Amino acid sequence: MNKSRGRPRGNPATKDRISSVAYDLFLEHGYRGTTVRKVAAAAEVDSALISYHFGSKQGLFGEAMQFRCGKSAAMVRALEGDQPGFADRLLEAVLEMWADAEPLAELTRMAPQDADVMQVLQEFLEREIHGRIAEFLRGPDATDRATAAVAVIGGLIFTRYLNPLRPAATMSDADVRRIIAPALRAALQPTRRSRASV
Repeated sequence: MNKSRGRPRGNPATKDRISSVAYDLFLEHGYRGTTVRKVAAAAEVDSALISYHFGSKQGLFGEAMQFRCGKSAAMVRALEGDQPGFADRLLEAVLEMWADAEPLAELTRMAPQDADVMQVLQEFLEREIHGRIAEFLRGPDATDRATAAVAVIGGLIFTRYLNPLRPAATMSDADVRRIIAPALRAALQPTRRSRASV
């Protein structure tokens, strides 16, 4: 009988369970207070399985963030449909993901105090948000448009949720749509050069 050797095969259900458990522990104990051992015990898996799936605590934190944010139904809906309505769907996704803001905001508030968390957050925004927007937009200026959109969204998230500034933090969702949506639409508009080449 030919038995396969080496690392065990990945199990998506197990990986998702670990990510979900890790999210809750990071939220409860913070980044520094959450160890791989604690996550393994809570998820009822061996620590080696966490190393196999995530590589490190930093990788685990990134996956836990992605599990809650990047794979959210709101983000999936935003990336479906036509491009003309994309800005409005994207803004709705941000509002929906932060509708119950405390858990998500609490995790991302850790970033300024911890370099590892800041790096994970930057990688998440670059790979999962910026990268997916650029892929959705396509075309020669897709990266530039995605960069502009992430700058607008990032500014909103930072000033409304993570490090609240009173004018932004006190805006209603209706105010956000009225004030921010035009800027996001403008950021996502193709450049003249791009339109001319179509």
